[in-house]
Amino acid sequence: MLSTAGKLHHLWTNRRVRVDGKQMRVLVVDDNHNAAEALATYLSLENLQYRMAFGGVEAIAVGIAWAPQVIIMDISMPGCSGLEAARTLRQYGRTCGDSGRTCGIAIIAFTALDEAEVRSHIVESEFDGYCQKGQAPANLVTLVLSMAC
Repeated sequence: MLSTAGKLHHLWTNRRVRVDGKQMRVLVVDDNHNAAEALATYLSLENLQYRMAFGGVEAIAVGIAWAPQVIIMDISMPGCSGLEAARTLRQYGRTCGDSGRTCGIAIIAFTALDEAEVRSHIVESEFDGYCQKGQAPANLVTLVLSMAC
């Protein structure tokens, strides 16, 4: 685990995603449409390619079909939570022989919940980073970009 004392955004794993000089593909997942659209707009200004999903089930479908390099995942969503969606994507990558399409996706927990609450629900390595909502979007973008290799 990386040192994270006192930070509201940081990496939890050493997972990195290969970009090869192309635009990074980022999936924004939030059941709040306005929040997802605002974040996606900011990502486009930072020259990041994006798609949006408005819930966990949609996140799974888009994650499998589009294979983003990074997913910014809200946790508290009705129906299928961000935790369930992240677990499903990780499991799909392990069991469906998807040639790394979903296994290599970096997933960032982006939530109003504090870090301890999120960590208390994690079973395996569902998430590679954490960013608490309410911060400047530049902090989240810095976290996303730090995952590129």
